[in-house]
Amino acid sequence: MRQRSKRYQNEAKKAVQTPLPIAEAVKKLKTFASTKFDQSVEIVMHLGINPSQPEQAVRGAVSLPHGIGKARRVIAFCEESEAEAAKAAGAIEAGADELIAKVLGGWADFDVAIASPKVMGKVGKLGRILGPQGKMPSPKNGTVTADVVQAVREFAAGKVEFRNDAGGNVHAVVGKLSFDEAKLIENIEAFINHIKRLRPPTMKGTYIKNVYLSATMSPSIPLAVE
Repeated sequence: MRQRSKRYQNEAKKAVQTPLPIAEAVKKLKTFASTKFDQSVEIVMHLGINPSQPEQAVRGAVSLPHGIGKARRVIAFCEESEAEAAKAAGAIEAGADELIAKVLGGWADFDVAIASPKVMGKVGKLGRILGPQGKMPSPKNGTVTADVVQAVREFAAGKVEFRNDAGGNVHAVVGKLSFDEAKLIENIEAFINHIKRLRPPTMKGTYIKNVYLSATMSPSIPLAVE
């Protein structure tokens, strides 16, 4: 069994079992801010979907009202005529053939890859490399788009990608513990409402079963979500 630190054990004593309203949960989470670094605030939503059914998959991307407190390294696979605009929008690299060759050569120092539909035929060869890393561009999460510049701008600013895992859980970062309470609450509400709108039409029963909030090094807090 994993040995928890004394700090974690002490904070676990302050944890709660009863689901709290979002505002109360955020206030409680703030009492766990005992590390020297600014912890990320994470949400986990356990959904009543059947993960083995493709039509019940829940995935996508959402821009939160106050970002997530972290810039992301974005690259853009696009025609050369768009490359400079993509870089001006925040891409650390942009282009087609040379960038594809660079990634094929083993370079992977980026967080998100955006692609124009015009070059996806060429980018497809990167599937075996980027797929396992979760970086392969896809229309489902907004990383394959005709508006490459806008997508670069949004993802570089911290647009959040998400997809359910094999247990029907959706994980996402919704901010930093240093955010003031109002901003964290708005980000959390925005994310939950976005997931609510993605309820698969084929699923039956309860959609959102449990929701938990935590910081990187803190115990989780159950949320009361209608």
